[in-house]
Amino acid sequence: MIKNVSDKKILFGGAIACSQADGGFRDGGKGISTQDLRYLNPSWNAEEIEEKHQNNPFSREEYEDALKDMSTDFYPFRRGIGFYHHYKEDLALMAEMGLEIFRTSICWSRIFPNGDDERPNEEGVQYYIDLFTECRKHGMKVFATMIHYDIPVNLVIKYNGWKNREIIKFFERYVTVLFERLGDLVDYWLPFNEINAAKFSPWDGVCLIPGDEENMDQEIFQCLHHQFLCSARAVQIGRRLVPGKPVGAMIARFATYPATCRPEDNLQAIQDDQYSNWFYLDVMARGYYPEYIQRYFHSLGVEVKFEEGDKELLADGTVQFVSFSYYFSQVSTNAEGWEKTAGNLIIGKKNPYLKTSEWGWQIDPIGLRVTLNQIYDRYHLPLIIAENGLGAYDTLTEDNHINDVYRIAYLKEHVKEIKKAAEDGVDIIAYTMWGIIDIVSCGPLTMDKRYGVIYVDLDNGGKGTGKRYRKDSFYWYKKCIETNGN
Repeated sequence: MIKNVSDKKILFGGAIACSQADGGFRDGGKGISTQDLRYLNPSWNAEEIEEKHQNNPFSREEYEDALKDMSTDFYPFRRGIGFYHHYKEDLALMAEMGLEIFRTSICWSRIFPNGDDERPNEEGVQYYIDLFTECRKHGMKVFATMIHYDIPVNLVIKYNGWKNREIIKFFERYVTVLFERLGDLVDYWLPFNEINAAKFSPWDGVCLIPGDEENMDQEIFQCLHHQFLCSARAVQIGRRLVPGKPVGAMIARFATYPATCRPEDNLQAIQDDQYSNWFYLDVMARGYYPEYIQRYFHSLGVEVKFEEGDKELLADGTVQFVSFSYYFSQVSTNAEGWEKTAGNLIIGKKNPYLKTSEWGWQIDPIGLRVTLNQIYDRYHLPLIIAENGLGAYDTLTEDNHINDVYRIAYLKEHVKEIKKAAEDGVDIIAYTMWGIIDIVSCGPLTMDKRYGVIYVDLDNGGKGTGKRYRKDSFYWYKKCIETNGN
């Protein structure tokens, strides 16, 4: 008998990242994280912010200066939105919406401040026990990301970060503590957020500084190999310590269509998918390096070093679900002069049939349905849409009202396509809308690029009351959850 997955309940929830929301920079015994070093001058205008974001997202000079400066003035991730101190009130607002699943990341440097500590920081462990217990109290399932870009900066200073295989043993110690101490409170585990970010945003993904490496591609893919091994070890340790609690994989989905019916454009679309998306999931879900990647490695001068047992580890540690972020789609072509536009982590080639957001990201709800079908057909594993949402300028009126009809329209159309994908037979566990509450945006490091259905009264410099206000989209999403997206 064929299973009818379209009748399955989809969990509707929301997602944030610790570095973008928490604040509490040095509170509770927290060590310094790699994301704590990213710089924004709040006096910059939009053009200067975009210039920094696109052309110089992180530099050796910025790294050195940030290690000397322990203030929060120019480091938005050190401030966040104060979630660390206000999580009870924020979760209560989410519970008022009826949120069914909450995705957040665990800060490695709260658990092990230096990364290589022998014992965990008990105050950090207790924070997550309290946080996830509060989620349980409100009836929310917990989807926990182990690494959302940030690792203890000491691992970079002392060991060269992901370049050094020794980081695997520190990761194993970290993961073991998470499973042993938080295993009863977490429903879904994710070792790495958007693991393919390594190629497109090296500091975020693998803590490499552009300009520092003789062969950046070689170092990126060697670092990624170590992350793949960590992912597989997390699966193995999870099977032993938290049986029945699935461990998954995640990519930033760069959906693409051939720009034309030219054979060259169709081949380019296949290769763009392989090199930007499928390679990463193939390793983690299928358990081996796919054949096609060797051609790509050869073109880049990359030779990934395997050690004894690596192939066996990857084969044994395949993930139990697949998740992804989805914000936009693009087209593939090798034709010269094609117009380009912004997107999550990348600049893509523009599709003339799509509208764009205020940040130039192409809006393509049908592309989400396409993605769900493609990934499920390829791996036949349950799926979680780990991130999806609209970054936009929101206006708080004098009577504290936010009429974000544009966000409602965006979410409504994407949810429709999720439901259609379920009718197509795709097994969808959950949809966790990105930035359920306004947080510091990861790319530009600003507050004025807002994703949330809950408004946070803070500006790019961290100034404001910090008060939370329900947007119109808050009430729409509440109804969406009540009706399971119908």
